[in-house]
Amino acid sequence: MVRGWFEKTVDEISPLQRGFDLPTSKIINGEYPVVYSNGIGATHNVAMVKAPGVVTGRSGTIGSLTFVDKDYFPHNTTLWVTDFKENDALFIYFLLHQIDWQRFATGSGVPTLNRNDVHELRLSIPEDITEQRRIAEALSDTDALITALEKLIAKKRAVKQGAMQELLTGKRRLLGFSGEWVETTLGESCEIKDGTHQTPKYVDYGIPFYSVENVTSGDFRNTKFISPNEHRFLTANYKIKCGDILMTRIGSIGVCKYVDWNVGASFYVSLALLKCRNKIDARFLSLYSQSEQFQKEIELHSLQHAIPKKINIGNLALVRLTMPTLTEQTAIAEILSDMNAEIDAMTAKLDKLRNIKQGMMSELLTGRIRLEEDTDNGKD
Repeated sequence: MVRGWFEKTVDEISPLQRGFDLPTSKIINGEYPVVYSNGIGATHNVAMVKAPGVVTGRSGTIGSLTFVDKDYFPHNTTLWVTDFKENDALFIYFLLHQIDWQRFATGSGVPTLNRNDVHELRLSIPEDITEQRRIAEALSDTDALITALEKLIAKKRAVKQGAMQELLTGKRRLLGFSGEWVETTLGESCEIKDGTHQTPKYVDYGIPFYSVENVTSGDFRNTKFISPNEHRFLTANYKIKCGDILMTRIGSIGVCKYVDWNVGASFYVSLALLKCRNKIDARFLSLYSQSEQFQKEIELHSLQHAIPKKINIGNLALVRLTMPTLTEQTAIAEILSDMNAEIDAMTAKLDKLRNIKQGMMSELLTGRIRLEEDTDNGKD
């Protein structure tokens, strides 16, 4: 055991109690948050518990933890901490994240948590409340960075979505561009090829074999594989190249992925390969595919009653497009691609911050790393 830390049961550290009944019809809008199993979902004119509070999901959503810094109403789908036993409330909130709540869930229908099962679980905790507060502050600061970055990414995505709606439809034109956009079809703009109609024999490692799931998720690292010999047989008449577009045509139809990496791969019949002709910028077309106009055209030419939904190669060629000149296409694609790159970089930073926080919790909440008290007092 770490010096200054003691092992105690959850009941000894922060006993839990079931929340209170509150039918939706009885809620009167007020200043006090109503905490449900998945977080704050309403406000009420009455509070049942004084702040601060720590609440976890009891029924439905199990183990979702909420920290409340004002008087609140814990719903009966939750368990709430009745007594912090002179421990720091925010520290307890982070400490309870160490519990694997799912293993205590019971019930074959709606999962339910029994507080008595959790109460016997033993956790390590520092006796000194000052150390608890230092740990809580460090984790809370990291949470604040994560929340701020999440909000910024959401704002950037909204700005990009607005720019796409205007730039990809010609509602807003970039400086230096004018003139009418021209109507064409996907068949006139691209050479369209479908994938293999036969299910190949998969191998543990070899040539990537792409599917609808790869395109819709944007993840081309987690793929199935086929042998080089089978790949050569399946792709005798074409090769996927950097600058091509892969489009889904079964299931979630019309989703496009611009191929911006060097690739040697095969793909199934559920995808179409688009090779853009000279007057089409592939990056622009892949972005244009997200527009409402394009999606309506895809829906119009799909097999209406097919389950799952499908669009044939012949019908795909009939999909109408309204396009600016190649120069304007490229300019729009560069702007939107730069926005995407910025959002991707911020998302990668967010993932890194979340991993850092996870590591911090693992070390700080077990005492493997100790935070020293700041004795500098602001002096140089």
